[in-house]
Amino acid sequence: MIIAMDGPAGSGKTTIAKKLAEKLGLDYLDTGATYRTLTLKALRDGVSVNDEKALSELALKLNINFDGTRVLLDGEDVTDAIRMPEINNNISPVVAHPGVRKAMVNLQREIAQKGDYVVEGRDITTVVFPNAEHKFYMDAKFEIRFKRRWMEIETKGMNITKEELTASMRKRDIADTTREVGALKIADDAYYFDTSDFNIDQVIEKLSQLIKRNG
Repeated sequence: MIIAMDGPAGSGKTTIAKKLAEKLGLDYLDTGATYRTLTLKALRDGVSVNDEKALSELALKLNINFDGTRVLLDGEDVTDAIRMPEINNNISPVVAHPGVRKAMVNLQREIAQKGDYVVEGRDITTVVFPNAEHKFYMDAKFEIRFKRRWMEIETKGMNITKEELTASMRKRDIADTTREVGALKIADDAYYFDTSDFNIDQVIEKLSQLIKRNG
């Protein structure tokens, strides 16, 4: 079974997907982490984020594994490294390359074929798993999404200002919704959920009910 979940940054989908997977006893896959890991690998190897050919070749050879919610690159735990501002500032051109997306979609499908997954990202319900048994689009008002991301940054002690975060989120929103391949959009058969006025437990309960009702 595949439960597919899309939504913009700060919509709560990552936390929701993790907790939903835990509640239902399913595996969890953050497809955004695969792109972040590729971006980290490119920066470390000196590969330009604007070089589609080189990035696509790098994606085909990417040695990425998941240990629960931990992300491993070449055996190294990079879970925290892929969330740093340097990755946020460089990921948009990486995910926009059609060749890169083709390679990464194949990788994501291979991973999810190994079991039952809650999969979250930007184009999961529309491109990666268009035939998923359950589809959700998580959203929230920009100010709510910003607040959530800022709290996360404070917790991790990242060196970034509120102005820089605002600019970064708005830039990412535009990039996510306007790219030619794999753009963020609401699938016709996805359940839309604005999480602005709900806590995590309330969202999880609602989604669990919908999944149970729809079989």
